[in-house]
Amino acid sequence: MKIDEMDSSTPLMSQLQEQTGAVTLINTVFVPREARDEFLTLWQDDASFMKAQPGFISTQLHQGTADSQMMVNVAVWESTEALFKAFSNPEFQQKSAKYPDGIIAYPHVYQKVAVAGVCTA
Repeated sequence: MKIDEMDSSTPLMSQLQEQTGAVTLINTVFVPREARDEFLTLWQDDASFMKAQPGFISTQLHQGTADSQMMVNVAVWESTEALFKAFSNPEFQQKSAKYPDGIIAYPHVYQKVAVAGVCTA
């Protein structure tokens, strides 16, 4: 799997170095139709690993409608520190290397934003 930057001015690794509270990792992934079943099997294994890591809160995988080749993983973590430890774990890195060619991931870390009268942080 190729990992690319969603925002080249703010690379994922610099985001993971910032000390924060709760964060949401949103990973938009291009998955060729012919690789979808294999992707889902590998993602399930990755998600199971992440669920067992300290600081993990939740994850949800979404697929674009109308047979889209886009998927989005939304994972909530207690902190960037916890996410970084899990992401940089050698066992997780070995798992990530098993994805087939043609898959491109665009992970990015977000924090909630409060907007008066609409949402809270």
